[in-house]
Amino acid sequence: MNVSEVSVIGAGSWGTTLANLLAEKGYRVHLWVYEQEVCDAINRSRENPIYLPGFRLSELITAHNDIESALGDRSFIVMVVPSHVYRSVATDMIPHLRDGSVVVSATKGIENETLLTMSGVWRDILPEGRKIRYACLAGPSFAREVIRKIPTAVTVAAEDLDTARFIQQVMATEYFRVYTSTDIIGLEVAGAVKNVLALAAGASDGFGYGHNTRAALITRGLAEMTRLGVAMGAHPLTFLGLPGVGDLLLTCTSELSRNRTVGYEMGRGKSLDEVLSGMKMVAEGVKTARSVYNLAKRLKVDMPICERVYSVLYEGEDPREAVKALLSRTLKHEWEYELQRFWPDISTNR
Repeated sequence: MNVSEVSVIGAGSWGTTLANLLAEKGYRVHLWVYEQEVCDAINRSRENPIYLPGFRLSELITAHNDIESALGDRSFIVMVVPSHVYRSVATDMIPHLRDGSVVVSATKGIENETLLTMSGVWRDILPEGRKIRYACLAGPSFAREVIRKIPTAVTVAAEDLDTARFIQQVMATEYFRVYTSTDIIGLEVAGAVKNVLALAAGASDGFGYGHNTRAALITRGLAEMTRLGVAMGAHPLTFLGLPGVGDLLLTCTSELSRNRTVGYEMGRGKSLDEVLSGMKMVAEGVKTARSVYNLAKRLKVDMPICERVYSVLYEGEDPREAVKALLSRTLKHEWEYELQRFWPDISTNR
């Protein structure tokens, strides 16, 4: 497949950054923008004043306010819309989508109502006989660093390696390294759960707890993420790579993380409503906490940290009481037990 023009659906900070990355590689990029004023600003002044102010965008980007114009006859599409509107936007795309198109999803979340990942949403809404080549892009990557060309590494997963390698070729640059995988569900679970865990890590920092506490949350959070992923059919090694531990470390430790920021402010005593009212961009972990909680219950997966995050956000539990509840739990899982569960052929006695 020869690609000269691409479509990017969603003009938040990450969507705008990926659009600019592709444009600077020489592709003509058609960017779908939900807000008319942002669309006009990008075309007029070459800047996204709400989601990525201060960065001049390539002249090869054309912003559109309607899906049909943004898609045109193009067959390489990058989806970067929040998970709670993913289904509606994807449904609007279907009449204008060419069969066999490559759809690269950079959305990180799990749908609340159905508990489907974004690949599951596509399977659910595509009419019989319609086909796309779906892929997922994930890994430690803040938009403001990528647009400044700070070296970054991510992973793209597709059902077959040929598709993943094709996407790698289209998107990779000298500062944006793209690895390939076929573990779509692993990337999707990692990308969703790490945002929930970042809320907990941020709250810990907001309480004034130290590095010990944060390290414990990240490490035990990685175990929770892996348990859920394996229960859904993912490969456990995925969670030891860029989409898992890499993105988890980034999101739980950086002040650029929206999810960590929400947790941090709640740890300092603000209510969830107070924190969200002051944010322009979506903190995916807030909505995903509900999905992860319900999915863990359905699959009977032990996820105590995510359970307490859900309890604080949606059941009114005091964050400090949630921490006490976590620390006073009866220890059920030892590391050797988890190793043998995920990799039965590995023995720690060797």
